[in-house]
Amino acid sequence: MEDSTPVTDVFLSGLLFVDVVFGGLPSAPELGTETWATGFDTGPGGIANLAVAVRRLGLHTTLAAAFGDDFYGDWCWNALSSREDIDLSRSRKFPDWPMPVTAALAYDGDRALVTHEKPAPITLNEMIGEPPACRAAMVHLGQDPPQWLAPVSAAGGLVFADVGWDPAGRWPEELLDLLTHCHAFMPNEHEAMAYTRKSTPEAALARIADLVPLAVVTLGGRGALAIDSGTGETAEVPGMPVAAVDTTGAGDVFGAAMITATLAGWPLADRLRFANLCAALSVQGLGGANSAPDRPRLRSWWKAAPTSLQHEYSFLETL
Repeated sequence: MEDSTPVTDVFLSGLLFVDVVFGGLPSAPELGTETWATGFDTGPGGIANLAVAVRRLGLHTTLAAAFGDDFYGDWCWNALSSREDIDLSRSRKFPDWPMPVTAALAYDGDRALVTHEKPAPITLNEMIGEPPACRAAMVHLGQDPPQWLAPVSAAGGLVFADVGWDPAGRWPEELLDLLTHCHAFMPNEHEAMAYTRKSTPEAALARIADLVPLAVVTLGGRGALAIDSGTGETAEVPGMPVAAVDTTGAGDVFGAAMITATLAGWPLADRLRFANLCAALSVQGLGGANSAPDRPRLRSWWKAAPTSLQHEYSFLETL
């Protein structure tokens, strides 16, 4: 990147889906029966969860993703560009390629997913080419290593990384080699222990802290752990007890909040509290992108919170 002056706050790339969410199911559906849902929602999903969450927290967001030229592709494009004000100049529509679709079935405080996807006509690396100058970028590490990480990092952008579940159960340690150009790595506890070959989240966190300046391990409803070797801070915060309606996208919302708080220069413990709060608010609604909290919702929560929490989350005043 010849000009390193940021043209966007956060650059994101990844797979985009249409999410169809059925909420309030009494149990898992059974063959030969009809199950009625008490809630329903639909919206952009996948990488859109993260993009919408970042934008609603006030950062200019540029997304590189493949869109189909079908009804769902047009609908997602309009929802993200017009309703959410996300920059799609790095995204592309592809003729005769159907949008991937995920159905989320939410019950018992969690959800099951059913997905249909055909491979995109080109890879994300081919689509992105030269990445835009940015303050931060988010990448999902997988089988297709992003070739744009090095130029983003060299230009001063902070690269935040996460990973997904490995259905093959191999959890290759070589994936950690991709963290060379990353500022932060934010896996959940199961992913962290599997990839580092450690038996506890704490040990996995210590191993990750050897690889990146900001190491974060999320613990689901129990909170999160983190080490910031750049500032010398360590932190552990508990989760927020909430009644989960749909956990879709909660990890993306957590990551978006960590990016936002890190760029704001907050202390590590406040960054974790903020990310936990945003994720907790998101699971109280259906869908990932649609339930991501914005700044007015966060202010409303803070003003209505008990005095003890108002003091603990006083940093929200700076939103």
